[in-house]
Amino acid sequence: MLTFAPKPHPLNTELFIARRILLKNKANFSRPVVRIAILSIGLGLTVMFIAVAILTGFQKEVREKVIGFGAHIQISHYDENSSLETKPISTHQDFYPSLETVKGIRHIQVYATKAGIIKTADQIQGIVLKGIGPDYDFSFFSNKMIAGHFIHLSDTGKTNDVMISKNLAALLKLRLNDDIRMYFISGTTTLGRKFHITGIYETGLEEFDKVYVLCDIRHIQKLNNWQPDEVGGFEVILDNFNDLDKIGKYVYHKIGMTLDAKTIRDLYPQIFDWLDLQDINVLIILVLMVLVTGITMISTLLILILERTNMIGILKALGMPNGGIRRVFLINAAYIIGQGLFWGNLVGATLCIIQQKYGIITLPQESYYVSVVPVNLDLWNILLLNAGTVVVCLAMLLVPSYVTSRISPVRAIRFS
Repeated sequence: MLTFAPKPHPLNTELFIARRILLKNKANFSRPVVRIAILSIGLGLTVMFIAVAILTGFQKEVREKVIGFGAHIQISHYDENSSLETKPISTHQDFYPSLETVKGIRHIQVYATKAGIIKTADQIQGIVLKGIGPDYDFSFFSNKMIAGHFIHLSDTGKTNDVMISKNLAALLKLRLNDDIRMYFISGTTTLGRKFHITGIYETGLEEFDKVYVLCDIRHIQKLNNWQPDEVGGFEVILDNFNDLDKIGKYVYHKIGMTLDAKTIRDLYPQIFDWLDLQDINVLIILVLMVLVTGITMISTLLILILERTNMIGILKALGMPNGGIRRVFLINAAYIIGQGLFWGNLVGATLCIIQQKYGIITLPQESYYVSVVPVNLDLWNILLLNAGTVVVCLAMLLVPSYVTSRISPVRAIRFS
């Protein structure tokens, strides 16, 4: 009884030939070229990996600092002049505190602001006194305190404790547990209040640090002659910054016609526009690195093809179609790209983790809002970066791979 061996799948044949080329490549001229290609891809991906990690880390760090002062969304009365002296809002609102039950909203809290002046023996400085209530979320300041502690707020009585920034303390030569005198304008009257410094913080955002002083909201209620249930507005904190626009529109329609809801982007457009501009720098780096990697791979693939002209002629003579031969060399190219991606990811991740853990590279905080180069290792960004590199490189290799179809089997075998 006759038996027939199963016909091998074309892809298995192409994979077998591609592996043989790689295994027998050690003594050939193309070996150092392949190594250079792997090195080029690895270095290119390392640069792209670090650029994306630093950009997203920087944006996240600065964004969280701005949000820490003003929350994601602020609810207040309509005010065309954007004054710090806002109209009072009653805390008896349908959305307070029920907004916390909305998916994506983590917390809602009351606040009030009032412009004032701190006067010491030889210094005078304008400040913004920000009043907070017992419902205030101090999580933002948990790693920003450099001395002292948070203000202890209770429902029973107000406290004279305040938190000031390191910047302000240095400017006015103040220390922890010092008493300070502040002055405010109420109508035509100047009012003075004595406070006690219970905590000193540092965020790195100079334009906020040099003006904001945190206190019990009941001081501002008394200075403005408000009722105990009246506040300057509400701050809404979200779970995810990416939901800002969507939830911002929801809150705006939820609060009614007499109130206004502004996102942190609306309040500080100059900072967020500056952060968005950083995307252009990284985009330029990504494009340049992908182009360099792609050109290197095209050169490598052409060298591999030219070095294997004799083999291509024999394969054609044996009946292998042009598409199969192209796939053989594309498999080789995919192997080279895979090696480059492996080493690029390894080196990039190692350098980022070292920076993240030890903060070796520092920055002038007064210019960049951060004291060390921040790094954000996001899995989705890494996967997209790798996938994009593979797709672009393979797409660029499709055209040079068609060189194999122009090789004549007769001439290739004759002149071998």
